[in-house]
Amino acid sequence: MNERPPLAAIAALGITQIIGYGTLYYSFSILAPDMARDFGWSVDWVFGFLSAALFMSGLTAPYAGRLMDRFGTGRVMALGSVAASLSLMLCALAPNRVIFLLGILLTELSANLVQYGAAFAMLVEIGPRQGARSITYLTLIAGFASTIFWPFTTFLHEHLAWHQVYWLFAAFNLLICLPLHVWLSLYRRGGGRVLSASDATARSVAGLLPLNAQKHSFRLMLAGMGLIAFVNTALLFHLVPVLRGLGLGEAAVLVATLFGPAQVLSRFTNMIFGKNLSVLHLAVLTAVLPPLAILVLVLSYPWTFGSILFAIVFGFGSGLSSIVAGTLPLSLFGSEGYGARQGQLTLVRLGASALSPFGLAFLLERAGPDLVLWSLILLGLLSLGFFIALARSGNRAMQAAQPADRGS
Repeated sequence: MNERPPLAAIAALGITQIIGYGTLYYSFSILAPDMARDFGWSVDWVFGFLSAALFMSGLTAPYAGRLMDRFGTGRVMALGSVAASLSLMLCALAPNRVIFLLGILLTELSANLVQYGAAFAMLVEIGPRQGARSITYLTLIAGFASTIFWPFTTFLHEHLAWHQVYWLFAAFNLLICLPLHVWLSLYRRGGGRVLSASDATARSVAGLLPLNAQKHSFRLMLAGMGLIAFVNTALLFHLVPVLRGLGLGEAAVLVATLFGPAQVLSRFTNMIFGKNLSVLHLAVLTAVLPPLAILVLVLSYPWTFGSILFAIVFGFGSGLSSIVAGTLPLSLFGSEGYGARQGQLTLVRLGASALSPFGLAFLLERAGPDLVLWSLILLGLLSLGFFIALARSGNRAMQAAQPADRGS
């Protein structure tokens, strides 16, 4: 039976994802200059601390995923809301640099418990058979986090000090996200009935890949997703300086603003037209778009229209990568142990995201934007190679398993 996705749960998670990403991630770039001034650092140092915290957070992600599988994702997300609120309060109250750095670290550790990896696991836990479609709907809603919180944080910061903004954001996590996550921990399809073990097993989703092909395929997926995360984060972190270095001047800011709407558009397009596209083909398409977009930029700058096309294609690829990160592990490996797999994937993606801004900044300063862009194209093509290998390996494994399936 083709059941509907759990729309109430998706809406609740959409709210908590917008707040979670907005308060714990996107607001930081707006508030960082004043944080640096108050503690006597350069802005580069503050962003360096954030990158270190992201890396440390990634190391704990597999453990967080196992907690979700063991105790239920809703409970872990509720704990994450409390931790997020307390960490923001700690940053706001920090009397010295050490306490502030501890607060930043705890902020990113708590983000593991409330952001995409956890939200995807929650949707798979609630409705495994609708998990892929639910994840697509959720990423469409959560894609507005930067669109909402960049201007909202800027508005607040015009009237409040950064630590007062953090107090308000702590309240958002405690008073809005916590009740929603507690409700989600009790949520079940069919009026709140807690499922028995046999019911849960019956509703679980088997992976497309046979067990003997899963280990190799999982490694290919991690490598591909890690490289995509590196390329996306590296370029986004320095997008405006790179575009200006290519001679776009003030048009660089306009081009950069197109990235967010393109992300949302890609998710909406996939939701409407992507139903008949296999998850392996979607993964390959996701890997094609970043190097293609950067190649368009390299061949067209300083032509503004070419840069606009780059931003749209690049945003499209980034938007799809969030969907693939949630749906590919579910489709290939099944719903059992999904939280742990998301934890491992989060480790790889956060590790790449933490290292890439520094790597790109080092190369940008010494070699200029052209070499940076060609380097990212090569990394993007390497990622594409991993996903093509994954698709071929997966198709071979599924074809080899078909005779055994028909005989059972």
